[in-house]
Amino acid sequence: MRKIIVLALLALATPQVVQAKVMASRPPVAQKPQIPVIVHQRYTLPNGLQVILAPDKSVPLVAVNVWYHVGSGDEVLTKSGFAHLFEHMMFQGAKHIGEDVHFNILKKIGVSAVNGTTNTDRTNYFETVPSHQLETALWLESDRMGYLLDLLNLKSLDNQREVVRNERRQRYDNVPYGKERFVMSALLYPEGHPYRYMTIGLHEDLANASLEDVRGFFQKWYVPANATLCLAGDFEVAAATKLIAKWFGTFPQSISPPRQKVVTPVLAENKMETVPDSFARLRRLHYAWHTPASYAQGDAELDLLANALGNAGTGRLYKTLVHEKQLASTVSVYQAGAQLSSTFNVVVELKPNADLAQVQFLVENELDAVMKGPISQREHDRAVTEVETSFIWGLEDLMARAEVLQGYNHYLGAPDGIAKDLARYRSASPGTILQTAQDYLAKSKRVETLTMPAPAKVEPAPAAPTPMGGAK
Repeated sequence: MRKIIVLALLALATPQVVQAKVMASRPPVAQKPQIPVIVHQRYTLPNGLQVILAPDKSVPLVAVNVWYHVGSGDEVLTKSGFAHLFEHMMFQGAKHIGEDVHFNILKKIGVSAVNGTTNTDRTNYFETVPSHQLETALWLESDRMGYLLDLLNLKSLDNQREVVRNERRQRYDNVPYGKERFVMSALLYPEGHPYRYMTIGLHEDLANASLEDVRGFFQKWYVPANATLCLAGDFEVAAATKLIAKWFGTFPQSISPPRQKVVTPVLAENKMETVPDSFARLRRLHYAWHTPASYAQGDAELDLLANALGNAGTGRLYKTLVHEKQLASTVSVYQAGAQLSSTFNVVVELKPNADLAQVQFLVENELDAVMKGPISQREHDRAVTEVETSFIWGLEDLMARAEVLQGYNHYLGAPDGIAKDLARYRSASPGTILQTAQDYLAKSKRVETLTMPAPAKVEPAPAAPTPMGGAK
């Protein structure tokens, strides 16, 4: 989940989001911008389950969204990939639903979106259903929260284990630049750090996962007190509250498990590794630094700096390498926020005939420039506007609004985090961006990978068998 960014200056056509209105008057009168609000309420059941309700009768749909506050960042050595594996297991069935029928039930009632995702910080499950089918969706989520272990068996585990391993092959092992992702993680994180092996995990850890491992993971993390249920859409609050109490209120009291404390690694020297890649067709240069966690001081400043450097069309690196010098096919700069710590990334894909040394020189030149002097006020203002705009238009979708509330609740401890989030970006200045860059983006604190296209390995043909009666 990318971090939550808001805009209070653009209007959105939904009655549940309140925005500032620009009055057409002569002469213009300066007004203090209002802050958007997604109307909602939050409460907690006696068993610890948090509930967020955001009614909106714009369309006859309800987005049902459950976050379990566990991700790959909570994994331990030899158990990588478990959070994602368990996401798959949650669709295999539960005591009252039956085995492997979750999707079929939702299709029959007219579901328009259904899935689950896992990242370093959380695992979510969601479906958008017609409003009159809300109870069915709540029943499905309730049954797998409370009774999944009743149907857990080795057959379903083996099935999903292989699905996840094949997903790794399709999305990581056998795609261009997939190998680089593993190398970059190994350069950034030492053995034992939960981010080292990424959310997909290691093949050997997945292969070694046992029924006891999966059962233990569920019993530790998939308890009501470690989950948040959010409804957004067409429902009556009183009726929804009764349904939630019916389907979730009888679960026993629980507590959210403690989390391991992980220290952000400190890079003592600049490290670089060349990565041969038979799937890649272009060379790729990737720089990365450790940076503050999501919503920590400096996180927003680095978001804005990323825009000033890499935004398509206007970013300094993009203009220099793609438009003016035509040395790169793409340039991407981004602050990858996460709960334990983040990374700031500069990625350049070189054109076939581009001179690598020249590209490296130009990248260094721009990085040095933002370390020595502040970006312009124009660059700053454009970055703030663009990150805010991209967020506000995303709020059109019911599920997106549910995710916004869930995200603030997870990272900031309350769903109504819009004002606090907005203040981070609006209080940033060219000067604070410069100071943040100087604090975190020194060359000595970064790691680098250079992906080089390589010929595919050809396995030698097996030796022909010796004919019967031949020489011995």
